[in-house]
Formats: sequence, structure tokens, C-alpha cells
Amino acid sequence: MKLTVSQIRKGSVHQPYSFDEHVDVKELESMNNDIRRIDPVHVHGRVDVQGDQFFVTFTIEGEMILPCARTLLDVPYPFQINTNEVFSDSAYYGREEELEEIHPIDGEVLDLMPYIKENILLEIPFRVFSDQVDSEEAAPSAGEGWELISEEKEEKSIDPRMKKLESLLKNNQKEK
Repeated sequence: MKLTVSQIRKGSVHQPYSFDEHVDVKELESMNNDIRRIDPVHVHGRVDVQGDQFFVTFTIEGEMILPCARTLLDVPYPFQINTNEVFSDSAYYGREEELEEIHPIDGEVLDLMPYIKENILLEIPFRVFSDQVDSEEAAPSAGEGWELISEEKEEKSIDPRMKKLESLLKNNQKEK
């Protein structure tokens, strides 16, 4: 989502410049995070201009699909993020502005996309749980190279490597 500085300055003469768009952030699905699917998000907000600084206040609304912490089922997670960012098109951008988290504007374009993605990534919860009652039964019990073993099944089967140790233990008990 890109806004030009001239567009913002022209639109914010008597009132803040406002924007309202749907943005595709599917790129987040391929990153190393828990997002399985994310639909285009709704971004709306305004830009207040004061000298060479642009105060951007915006809201990001959408829904992402995350895995359930217990069963790995898909869990829809709706979110609404309110955020503020400050940008500057000053030629004298330096260390002080960087420490105050004032972002520089490259050329004539204010690109909000990295800040939208960053805020979405920060919104991902540590874990989510499925509300489905039968989610325990719907969870996969086997996969590629693994199988869920219940306690009853585990007690019945003996590891073949331990078979010899078991016979050794029985021999020791007979000797006593």
C-alpha cells in the first residue's frame, strides 16, 4: 500500500488525508510463522501532516487461520490492530530520528506495506485452541513417520530392543 507525498499534501490541506483499502498480505503465509492462510486485510486510517513529518494512524482488520495448539486443526483468528507510525521526508534524517522510531520516506512514496505486515506478525498469539467439541477426535492420530500411541497400547507392546533386557531381569529374579 503506497501513498505519494504529493497526494497526501494535496489531500490534507484543510483536514487529515484519509485512506481505505483492502491489501493482499498472502506473502505472510510463506514466512516461518504459524499463519496457514490469511485473506486480504482491510486497512483504513488517516495521515496528519506537520511540517516534514507525517503521523499515520491506521487500523488493520482481517482474519488469519492458525493451527490449534492441541489438535493442529485450523482455527480462524479474527484481529483488529490499531497502530500509529511517524514518517519524515526531511533531508536531515539522522540518529535522533531513528531512536525515536521516525521512519524515513524514500523519494516521493510512503510505503505502509512493511508496517502492515510487521503489525500482523506481532499480533499472532502464542497459541490458539479450537472451540469444536469433537476436535480431539478430528485430530490426526498418524502421519508421515509418526503415530500416536495411547497408554493401553503402549503397555501391551514391548520394544524389541528391551526384550533381551526383560529376559535378563527374569533370570536375575530366579537366581534370588
